[in-house]
Amino acid sequence: MADEVQNVEGAPEAAPTTEGQAPRRGRGGGGGRDGGNRGGRDGGRGRRDDRRPRDEEGGEELIEKLVHINRVSKTVKGGKRFGFAALVVVGDGKGRAGFGHGKAREVPEAISKATAAAKKAMIRVPLRDGRTLHHDGRGHFGAGNVTLRSAPAGTGIIAGGPMRAVFESLGVADVVTKSVGTSNPYNMIRATFEALGEQTSPKSVAQRRGKKVSDLIKRGGVSDRAAEAEAAAVTE
Repeated sequence: MADEVQNVEGAPEAAPTTEGQAPRRGRGGGGGRDGGNRGGRDGGRGRRDDRRPRDEEGGEELIEKLVHINRVSKTVKGGKRFGFAALVVVGDGKGRAGFGHGKAREVPEAISKATAAAKKAMIRVPLRDGRTLHHDGRGHFGAGNVTLRSAPAGTGIIAGGPMRAVFESLGVADVVTKSVGTSNPYNMIRATFEALGEQTSPKSVAQRRGKKVSDLIKRGGVSDRAAEAEAAAVTE
């Protein structure tokens, strides 16, 4: 009776066997667990790794600088649990920059969080000729005191590690800086951005006071012709 049931048309056929091995029947018409129409675990469904969304900036290229990574540990039952904190500075190289701080259990995730925070906190800084600051400035945060000074062409970036990252991402080519009081990168970065936030351009000052840019430049003892030429060169 069992042989008649196996020979009925449409019943599953036994898989080919070798000598001394019992026959095996597939679940999906000979395809087995990973075959047939189901496609298995890596079959027709596709790989899940290809579904991760990509971060697009809409064509805007940003300069990302990793300033500092701090590792902290917490002692728990069974050992230690490590965490990481990242400080990142981003900028477009054209007068916009920002910084961010992120924490996570892994370094790449901490960096991505800090980068996202920096992109949301970007500020606009007016630059003279697109290479240096319009005037000197000072910033203070905690125990950190920084001094920023504009410089002629060819000077380069005279700044420490954390401050250098800010000016490179900002697009400043010539600047002289000095930091006293602390070497903490967080306080240095915050003091630097405080000084940059106070930067103003002759164009904005003239517009606020209802005057021409050349009128402001003349007060420095410059001749009329030189003041008009310098005013015409001011773009922001």
